[in-house]
Amino acid sequence: MWIANAEQTRSIDSRAVTDYGVTSAELMERAGHAVFEAVQELLPCGGRITVFCGKGNNGGDGFVVARLAKVDGLTVDCLVAAEESDLTHESQYQLANLREVGVQPIFFSDSRWYRKAECVACRDLVVDALLGTGVNKDVCGPVLDAIHAINRSGVPVVSVDVPSGIHCDTGDELGESVWALRTVTFGLPKPYLFQGIGLEHAGYWTVSDIGYPTPLLNETTVARVIDADWVANLLPERLRNSHKGDNGSLLVVAGSLRMRGAATLVARAALRSGIGLVTVAGIAEVCNAVSALLPEAMVLPLPSIDGVVCADSARHILANKSQFDAAVFGPGMTSDAPVIEFLSKIWKEWEIPSVVDADALNAVSQGVLLPNADCVLTPHPGEMGRLLKSSIAEIQQDRFTTVEQAVARYGQCVLLKGPYSVVGDHGEPLMLNNTGNPGMATGGMGDTLSGIIGSLLAQDLPPYLAASCGMYWHGASADICAREIGSVGYSATDVANFLPKARSEIVSLACDSDFCLS
Repeated sequence: MWIANAEQTRSIDSRAVTDYGVTSAELMERAGHAVFEAVQELLPCGGRITVFCGKGNNGGDGFVVARLAKVDGLTVDCLVAAEESDLTHESQYQLANLREVGVQPIFFSDSRWYRKAECVACRDLVVDALLGTGVNKDVCGPVLDAIHAINRSGVPVVSVDVPSGIHCDTGDELGESVWALRTVTFGLPKPYLFQGIGLEHAGYWTVSDIGYPTPLLNETTVARVIDADWVANLLPERLRNSHKGDNGSLLVVAGSLRMRGAATLVARAALRSGIGLVTVAGIAEVCNAVSALLPEAMVLPLPSIDGVVCADSARHILANKSQFDAAVFGPGMTSDAPVIEFLSKIWKEWEIPSVVDADALNAVSQGVLLPNADCVLTPHPGEMGRLLKSSIAEIQQDRFTTVEQAVARYGQCVLLKGPYSVVGDHGEPLMLNNTGNPGMATGGMGDTLSGIIGSLLAQDLPPYLAASCGMYWHGASADICAREIGSVGYSATDVANFLPKARSEIVSLACDSDFCLS
């Protein structure tokens, strides 16, 4: 599913009317019905609601919701943060329909407006239809007062298209914004759902079909949300007569005396995601830990100095590089001087597709040149900040733009980790991930992700596809952990161990028959 920013949303609205003959009134009516369905889900036995409307078409959607609620038997107050003369033509039409069922909206100049606004805490639900996707200035005046009243009330909120006060494209807060329990957006998801404060303030969100013509929704935009069908069609298949040598050989360069487990996590995830062979190259203590915990993995012991790999270790790996189809560099290696020198030496002669993660990314931020090979860079916001010489706040402010900047700067595929991880590459739309959950906020998850992506690279997926499929698969496995173990307290090892089951579930969603053999 493509993601539409404010400009693209306006274009879809306009072209639906001018090119396909859909009327604005039809779109508004369907939008109101979609929001009212959410109201019914939250108030299955009825109740009392307040609908806050603005002067634009978002407010018109709110008038439809208020009308439907009244007809359904709910007690309805409708407060308008504007004057009647300010309403758009489409909203005035819906206002007339609302009055016909007996609801008299209270406009901002009415002395009752503030009194009713202060009583919102006594209602069962609020519908926020104040502002739409086109707003890009700080909220003020009646709308600001309405937002304050909504947030003070503590009453659950359903927002129409976007929580009022959230910038559609960046997710930034425009001074003040509504904190919604549920957001119903229309046609396509919007960028604010995946970044900034909008990510939190949207609450549980859904995308409703309100009758936009399908060709408009299928046009390419700058970003799309990955789905199971897309991933299932790309995951490598295991042929009946295949052997381990046919399914990729991955090198994992990871670990140090103080962080021996990172290499095991990467290797375990690679094995659980279908790699034929995995070799861990690390200092003796790391190799011993891997052998004890993961007997399926091979090891390549490297010389060490002060508990980290020494620079001379590069020649040991380069002598064996023809054995490998892909590599993972960085987890748990530290940023000590010998490691920086080691990576600088090995990458000068490295042409094999690679995942560059963790301490290897820190080495890049210190000036070490990336190898002359296809790479996937997998920074979390802190690592991305070091790569782009920016603060974490700047990185998180607009994650879409951040990834585009990193791709342009380093010329490689980039995966920015976090809720709704983002993948970017030259000439390709950004890919957004919608799997995963807050239980993943624990040590080792990034190592597991690197192992999955490395495995897919070694099985011949290009970096952009390997990174995109890898993050979806990783999050899907974590969702199984949350379901079967608990929402908090599962580990990166648990996520690795559930990867085969996650793969089966992803593929089953895309299969039309019982004979799918993926």
